[in-house]
Amino acid sequence: MTSMRKYILGALGAVAVTAAVSTPASAQYRNEIRHSTAPCQGDGPAVWLQVTNVEGSGGTMRFQLYPGTEADWLERGRWLNRIELPARAGTMQVCIPVPRPGNYAIAIRHDKNNNGRTDISSDGGGMSNNPSINIFNLGKPGIDKTRFSIGREVLPMRIRMRYL
Repeated sequence: MTSMRKYILGALGAVAVTAAVSTPASAQYRNEIRHSTAPCQGDGPAVWLQVTNVEGSGGTMRFQLYPGTEADWLERGRWLNRIELPARAGTMQVCIPVPRPGNYAIAIRHDKNNNGRTDISSDGGGMSNNPSINIFNLGKPGIDKTRFSIGREVLPMRIRMRYL
């Protein structure tokens, strides 16, 4: 192996180790967690969601917490915490733990037929701050419309589900 190649591989290894060590566990992506109301009974940080206008009790509700950055918002695999629950018609209450105080956004999807895909004609969705969804943003409002700040408290939030 040439000395230049050894140098590059060594440098890349050092960067990977540094990145792994400097990334706190609470900032890791793709944490699938079980629903518990316990984080919302304490000091937080957590979001106590009241989700309204759920159409029907069939299918699965998926709640995802994203970092409040444009680079992460609604990007595949860039969510922090995910909770999946059976849908319950009407209103649902869900507690979403938050890793630490900061800026975040929440997206909800109701997969009515449990096929694991988004079916525009039947599935529903909702987002933090209840942004308007129209033909121009194709259901993907920008982070500025969905981002919220949270400290160490339990933040109450209401999200209205929308269906076509």
